[in-house]
Amino acid sequence: MNPEQIGFALLYIGVFLLIGKIIRLKVKVLQNLFLPSSIIGGFVALLLGPQVLGKIMLNFVSEDHFLANGIMTGTIIEVWSALPGLMINVVFASLFLGATMPKLRDIWTFGGPQLAFGWAIGWGQYVIGLLVAILILTPFFDIPAMAGALIEVAFEGGHGTAAGMASTFEELGFEEAFDLAIGLATVGVLSGVIFGIILINWAVRRGKTKVIKDVNGFSDLRKQGIMEYQNREPAGKMTTRPESIEPLSFHLSIVMLAILIGWLILQGLIGLESITITNWTGSSFMKYIPLFPIAMFGGIILQVFFNKKDKYNLVDRRMINRIQGLALDVLIITAIATVSLDVIGEYLVPFLILAIAGISWNLFGFLTLAPKIIPDYWFERGIGDFGQSMGVTATGLLLMRIVDPDNESPAFEAFGYKQLVYEPFLGGGLVTALSVPFIVQFGAVAGLIFSIIMVIVGIVSGIFYFGKGKHIKNK
Repeated sequence: MNPEQIGFALLYIGVFLLIGKIIRLKVKVLQNLFLPSSIIGGFVALLLGPQVLGKIMLNFVSEDHFLANGIMTGTIIEVWSALPGLMINVVFASLFLGATMPKLRDIWTFGGPQLAFGWAIGWGQYVIGLLVAILILTPFFDIPAMAGALIEVAFEGGHGTAAGMASTFEELGFEEAFDLAIGLATVGVLSGVIFGIILINWAVRRGKTKVIKDVNGFSDLRKQGIMEYQNREPAGKMTTRPESIEPLSFHLSIVMLAILIGWLILQGLIGLESITITNWTGSSFMKYIPLFPIAMFGGIILQVFFNKKDKYNLVDRRMINRIQGLALDVLIITAIATVSLDVIGEYLVPFLILAIAGISWNLFGFLTLAPKIIPDYWFERGIGDFGQSMGVTATGLLLMRIVDPDNESPAFEAFGYKQLVYEPFLGGGLVTALSVPFIVQFGAVAGLIFSIIMVIVGIVSGIFYFGKGKHIKNK
């Protein structure tokens, strides 16, 4: 593979992102589902690649014909396959860069109930997944018990985390888990929007919402994914002069440095483990940990440094968001386009069982736990965590925007505070990264017991402390 072939493969990303955007503009159903152009473009690329169009064309052309792989050549697929694992590091390294750290009191007051609820839902996905693996997948389908982690990896973590875990799955001997996780993440995005809209309509009719009393929907421009003229804002601030360093280059360099710091930390942990735990027991754990959650800590370390030393406020959060958004678009479109349909077909029944189990738990948890844990505006606040638990934080924000269009409730503030504590652990954080190696090392039963304890912690603290408003009384 030469540089020209790699460059050509990258050009294809732009083409399919634009195709996805055009389809979103034209197809009402996709607008109503609020599907990102990266997901639409990813599916188009998948259909036009070797797994669909290529197999169809093989009935009419020889194997050496240029259409034998569809319009996505083998080189393009090879390049695209490597991109999700790289882009997820950019996404996580950017999480806290340029962000203002709020007071601990505000995090506790507003984000505490959200954290308890999200904690119970996230760990509950491990409980449900491991029960499914222990009782069904392993004995009847001979699937490794680590499959029990796929619901949390795909639903809470989304496409990015699923892609980031690919190397871990491969090193632990269950390479097919990557394709299953990407498929589950796609199911999560779709079902998150569909069930979210259904829940909102149900809540409005039953008087569960405090802010809105009817569902008027978004404007046509909003559904098409076009920013209204009156709402258009700058994508970022020019914090450095271009003749010195281009602001985008500066911010991209900060993200790269955060990833490098994360890599150095990870290598240090691997080296420390090799001369301690591995030397004493012969077992190793850290080498299975992907880079992306550690890159997040690299970003936190850099932000702490900037908070103390940067008197010019050079790091602009909006510019970081644009870099993060670009990386996420590239990640999603390439991950979906390269997912193996053969693997999903081979594991179709286990795949459906995991999907149904995950969706059922999220719905049950939202309807039964959110009203008891979140003391006020439970629906407006809980629907955001429900959307996130189905795979994409943007889905949670979208659903909150529907039920609280003018930000009258503390939903957005509470959700943001909760993310500061939640993200480093679940939904792609350390717990997600460690879960699969933990299950392999210590067994599914040990993972199940620990997950049940964590769910109990979330539920008990949520119902008997946050749900009764004690965190406010004790301020």
